[in-house]
Amino acid sequence: MTIAQHKVVTIHYKVSDSDSDELIDSSENGEPMTYLHGARNIIPGLEQALEGKSVGDKLEVMIAPADAYGERSEDRVQQVPIEAFEGMEKVEPGMAVTAQTDQGEINLVIAEVQGETVTVDANHPLAGKSLTFNVTVEEVRDASDEEKAHGHVHGPGGHEHG
Repeated sequence: MTIAQHKVVTIHYKVSDSDSDELIDSSENGEPMTYLHGARNIIPGLEQALEGKSVGDKLEVMIAPADAYGERSEDRVQQVPIEAFEGMEKVEPGMAVTAQTDQGEINLVIAEVQGETVTVDANHPLAGKSLTFNVTVEEVRDASDEEKAHGHVHGPGGHEHG
């Protein structure tokens, strides 16, 4: 069985920064990742690279920022008054926070704190980076009708509805 639209795919992976070879994440010594192919559950470049692969296939692929987490945008870096963080015990660089906006929740990282001004960054931490994935395809199966309707995997390795 090959990887295609509406297949549930289980992979082991290692991902590193293509420029520095720094390891970013790995499923080695842990649980493999399971996703629904074609449902935008993983970055587009990796999904494209896995299309047509089968159990046992191994691949190494470099994904450009446009097909990973996007290019870094300075428009997504803003300065806000420290009062916006009222109720938080501390506000320091590197902290991840969630903000409510007119468009819903967004994830931010505090980049800098200077006096009464906090610089926040809404770029994904991997935006602007080319990523190298080393992947082994562990399992491929047909998705259930419910998984297709919900757009994600259910059961072990997937989403549990309660």
